[in-house]
Amino acid sequence: MDSYISPVELENAYRLINHGPTVLISAAHRGVENVMAAAWACALDFSPPRLTVVLDKTSRTRELVEGSSRFAIQVPTAAQLQLTRDLGTTSLVTEPCKLVDSGVELFYIDGYEAPFVAGCSAWLACEVIVEPHNQKTYDLFIAEVTGAWADRRVFQDGHWNFENAEPQWRSLHYIAGGQFYAIGEPLRAQAKESATAGA
Repeated sequence: MDSYISPVELENAYRLINHGPTVLISAAHRGVENVMAAAWACALDFSPPRLTVVLDKTSRTRELVEGSSRFAIQVPTAAQLQLTRDLGTTSLVTEPCKLVDSGVELFYIDGYEAPFVAGCSAWLACEVIVEPHNQKTYDLFIAEVTGAWADRRVFQDGHWNFENAEPQWRSLHYIAGGQFYAIGEPLRAQAKESATAGA
């Protein structure tokens, strides 16, 4: 494992995807590994940390997730733009050499069964919370995050630090037709004093 990869407290795991990045989803089952890109992944809960992701019925990755009940989500960087597009537009069903052809590099972390994609800025190990109706009807998978890590060159003290990192570390945000945006500069709103709590 890369020496820059550091554990992230599970209570802060939601922060790794809360800014809405395109993610890479990886899974393995019975000796088969695969990675796909996904734009529809969302933090769901804090404690325990949970998230949702949409996995189409036609994807091979979904088959691996259903077989193993585990997967990993990672946040690719601007430097991985072409890799992300390639992983999102090719299928292991029709292209058995997809991973080799795309140049993806996988690694494993002790105690976790899903493979992780090297070179990303953040990684989340996930275990599926089986919800047959949601999965069948909406292709929606709910998972609990069981481990989280980030590259400390861009995520420090529980927060993203994009503004001080090199531009290639910025996260990708997919629009359509192969067009992405990289995350922009931070904007900070001032807190408003209020006599009542909540919204």
